[in-house]
Amino acid sequence: MPFPFPDSETTHAMRGAWLRNFWPAPVGISGRERARVALGAALGVLLAALLARWWSHIPPAGGHWMVASLGASAALVFAMPSSPLAQPWPVLGGNTLSVLVGLACAALVPEPAVAAALAVAAAVLVMVSLRCLHPPGAAMALFVVLNPGEDAHLLLFPVLFNVLVLLLVGIAYNNATGRSYPHPQRPRRDGRAAGAGQFTEADLDAALAHYNQVLDISRADLAGLLHMAGRAAFQRTLGELRCTDIMSRPPMAVEPGAALKDAWALMRREHIKALPVVDGQAAVLGIVTVADFMRSASLDTHEGLGRRLRTLIRGRSGQPSRVEEIMSRQAQVVDAQQPVMDLVPLFSRGGHHHIPVVDAQSRLVGVITQSDLMRALALALPMGEAGAAAP
Repeated sequence: MPFPFPDSETTHAMRGAWLRNFWPAPVGISGRERARVALGAALGVLLAALLARWWSHIPPAGGHWMVASLGASAALVFAMPSSPLAQPWPVLGGNTLSVLVGLACAALVPEPAVAAALAVAAAVLVMVSLRCLHPPGAAMALFVVLNPGEDAHLLLFPVLFNVLVLLLVGIAYNNATGRSYPHPQRPRRDGRAAGAGQFTEADLDAALAHYNQVLDISRADLAGLLHMAGRAAFQRTLGELRCTDIMSRPPMAVEPGAALKDAWALMRREHIKALPVVDGQAAVLGIVTVADFMRSASLDTHEGLGRRLRTLIRGRSGQPSRVEEIMSRQAQVVDAQQPVMDLVPLFSRGGHHHIPVVDAQSRLVGVITQSDLMRALALALPMGEAGAAAP
């Protein structure tokens, strides 16, 4: 059976998609942030250079007074102060440990090319193992191998000296310009239980383990971005829905003077648990619910609740007989054009189960129940897509 080769059109499309991967994505920062980054990098390198040059004239310093990889470290510290690669320990440990790795490879491996490769690889392994991965550190290991005349004094000066000055400037400048540095690398623990659809730290760990690559973003920032993206998607999905889109209509309603037995019969026939109470112009005056019937039937007698309820509905002397006598007069209403998102706190924290919907003239046009809201949420949230994405 011949192997099916892709046609020319498919091949061109695949090649075009692959070539587009080389096109850089926009950085996405404002001009003000660009100026902040450039000024910070300039200040950090300038102070490190001035102090190191001054120190180099004090015997027995001499020799090199600055390392070129400090420029790369400055770019990380000031342009990406929240990155795990730019935190104080990676900057300090990555640079200094890489010097030691480079010295060891230069001393133990006579072939410069092999020593250079081993120095970079070993430096990366050491930095990853000690949680101080810092790309300029690999450059520092390579520099030591390519300059065999260097010795251990390079570690203290200029490497350690340059790095310490840069870090002090980075801490002061980033915090003065509104950027936290050092930046928190783990999400803050929240004592509240995660609700449905909310991910926990264990979920984030599982996703990162599945991804299995170094991310240039802290766990705290990643969690925050995912939460913000989730809220934005939720708002976008439900923000377009209005109460008129999910309400039940035509609404069943009664007038205040309606007999309790008629209201109860209507609720039983329509399988509903609440009836808005309206006047002749369909303006909402209140609401009567099954709970109102039960509350009014709970009299100080020795009869069962069922018998007491039948007594209330049939009407006896001294018992309420009309809807207006048992209805709740403080009924929460919403406008038909009001966003569905506004209903979530009313149902979740307000204790409401049925909310009448009115039009611009305050006339009853529908009723929204908890079931209506849950149905809208189920249709709006992409549960199927989320399940399909799971491994």
